[in-house]
Amino acid sequence: MPAPDVAALLAQLERSEPDIAESARVAVEWLAGGEALETISQFDVCEFLWYTLPIKVPGDQATIARALGRLLRLAGMERYAALCDSAATARILLTYAREGEEAGAAAYHRELEATGVLPPDVAELSWSSIMGPEELGAHVACAAALELAIVTGDPVDREELTRRWLTAPRAELGGDCWLHRVHGERLNRWVLGRGTARRELAQPFEVRLHAPIAAPDEPHLEPLRWLLGLARTGVRLTERLNVGRAVAAEAADRFGWGNRTRSGAVRGEADVPALTELRQIAVHNLGALRRSGRRLVLTTTGRNLLDDRAAMWEAATPTLLVPAPGEHDFEVSIRESALMILVDRDVVRDGDLRDRVAEVVNGEGWRATDGGRVGGADLTGPLARLRHRLDALGLESAAHKPEAAGAVEWRLTDAGRRAALAALRAQALRPRQYAGLG
Repeated sequence: MPAPDVAALLAQLERSEPDIAESARVAVEWLAGGEALETISQFDVCEFLWYTLPIKVPGDQATIARALGRLLRLAGMERYAALCDSAATARILLTYAREGEEAGAAAYHRELEATGVLPPDVAELSWSSIMGPEELGAHVACAAALELAIVTGDPVDREELTRRWLTAPRAELGGDCWLHRVHGERLNRWVLGRGTARRELAQPFEVRLHAPIAAPDEPHLEPLRWLLGLARTGVRLTERLNVGRAVAAEAADRFGWGNRTRSGAVRGEADVPALTELRQIAVHNLGALRRSGRRLVLTTTGRNLLDDRAAMWEAATPTLLVPAPGEHDFEVSIRESALMILVDRDVVRDGDLRDRVAEVVNGEGWRATDGGRVGGADLTGPLARLRHRLDALGLESAAHKPEAAGAVEWRLTDAGRRAALAALRAQALRPRQYAGLG
């Protein structure tokens, strides 16, 4: 049932303009959901007119928008009524009708951004496109705060206002802040996951990951720090754009990365896979290095990371679970499960790790491409990539490789355990997006 003030307005509209009263009733039920009109915001009106109306509401959309405008004017809400009659609304509805839902949604997002009431992503939080109740509450409340700031006429720093709104203790939340609420909701969603084995494995991490994982006091991420330091003056590349022999040999000796040649000599980057992985992290994941001709040079981001140990830790640790080009949730789930298994154990045999990971990902519903259970071959690529990344960042102790086949072991350093927790936290708190959205 509509709130009494809405019912009175609809009755008034029925007497004055009966031809649009039913359209107004449909619109206000979608917009307000039975609540008083004073509870709606500019964001709510824009979302209804530019997204809900063209996608979900049957009938003559232009008439429904016009009828809602008449109702809002009767309620004294002139700013919102003007949106109903605006050229932007007419243009967006026409885009949906002529070019389809994807083009219409793109037009909606552009226009919504232009209003200034859309809360921007900030360092502390990137908004999801699929929001749980807590995140939706935070988003709506922040949009209302932005609207109020704009209406007062004062200059508005949207990022600063959003950050303040998310992090300030709020009486209506019992002294908590919206950021903690959103993080708690995302962590809980991540823990619940899919499958009993996955939930049992992840459950102990819900409390452990609530606070940021601080970098260790002892030296850490030394390979990355070394490569960025070399790039201050440029790292020369070969004609094939690989790191040269001298640098590759230094990396192998310094970090115990070994080589793959029969002679025992490092002939170039190809003999030091961990160096190739480290370069991938620095260039493609962190944007800390870039190629300039036949040299790797340090970017502004790279200089900032070198000068700020905490920032380097925060940026580098999530790369343990960053999807590679062409990877999907399945491969990331394998690496994620492996980190949860490794983080609290001193040494794990490779075969035992594979068996436990297979149990977890099978319980999530993943299957091999042939319809069978996930087998060792299916785990090899993702686990190899995880090992290469741990090695490249200096987070794994030297692997023991006895002559017995399959006896390879995994052993994280103390920094590696912290990095694993930091990567898992970043994974758990990532924004939830529709398929195809970044």
